[in-house]
Amino acid sequence: MQNTFIRTVIAIALGAMPGAVGRYLITEFTKATFGKDFPYYGTFFINVTGCFIIALFYTLNEQKFKSLAPEIRLAIATGFCGAYTTFSTYGLETFTQIDKGNTTVALIYWLGSMIVGMLGIQLGVTLGKLNSKSSVAE
Repeated sequence: MQNTFIRTVIAIALGAMPGAVGRYLITEFTKATFGKDFPYYGTFFINVTGCFIIALFYTLNEQKFKSLAPEIRLAIATGFCGAYTTFSTYGLETFTQIDKGNTTVALIYWLGSMIVGMLGIQLGVTLGKLNSKSSVAE
């Protein structure tokens, strides 16, 4: 079991490296192309292409690559796509719920992730500002 766990972790890490580097390079490219005031162009492109990649892989995996080793699946889906963008997983999980006929669950997950995520951002900013005001850096 230990050997399987180590292989799994290594597979995910190997997939994550090109995903994370790809995300960084695309973000820097779009900032250089469109200006630093538009960093969300890169994020938008990454989110859309990440959704495409994970959906294409998921579909091919289910229909064509059934004998693909679990480590390869994890390297691509969890490693690469996870490091490239977690939005792709969010999109696929929402789609999967809709595909299973769980539209209410999909809607709650879709909207809940957005709303609660934004509340988490606000809470983090608020706590970060409070923490920075209370500390003395002299």
